[in-house]
Amino acid sequence: MATANTSAAPDSSKPLGTVTGDDDPGDNQGYSRMWARGGGGHPGGMNDELTRRDEMSLAGAALRGAPWKAAAVAGGAVTVANLGLDLLTGGLDLTWAMAVGIGLFSLIAAIGSISKPDVGDRVTRQARLWALRHPWKFSLYPALGSAILLYPVQLVVDREGVFGAALDALQGGVVVYLITAIVALMLRGRGQTSLPGGR
Repeated sequence: MATANTSAAPDSSKPLGTVTGDDDPGDNQGYSRMWARGGGGHPGGMNDELTRRDEMSLAGAALRGAPWKAAAVAGGAVTVANLGLDLLTGGLDLTWAMAVGIGLFSLIAAIGSISKPDVGDRVTRQARLWALRHPWKFSLYPALGSAILLYPVQLVVDREGVFGAALDALQGGVVVYLITAIVALMLRGRGQTSLPGGR
């Protein structure tokens, strides 16, 4: 007696690359729903239904594959180099050296996380594509992280007041925000070519 073939044929009505709860188990289903609400694989898709929490989750997923080690090494090297130059010139500025190192660390991590949108697991790729399509929203989060790291430096090392330290940290975050967003706009074409079916 012949047995029936239980393997389901691919659903031709579903576009190539579409993620569903069946092929994206576990926590990935939440990202899939956010991906759909954010426009899915369509560059012009609306993202009005995404909440701020959704955007934070997508930005975090995109940053998950950031080159943290390379960013830390580069940031640390620039800090040490700045201190060395200060010692040679006779004017030590620890706050400036640390601020430059933190800024470079944040930029390398943020830009590196979206420079290869076709690399990584499904969730990471989707989040990176979202970041490339919404560079101004994505850039808010690495900028915020940079400002948080800069605040204790301004407060403790530079001995500024609470509000003065917050203002200087915010200015540093704005620099990271603008540079990250501009570079993400330049990388946007990579996100277009990585869309399913070349869309």
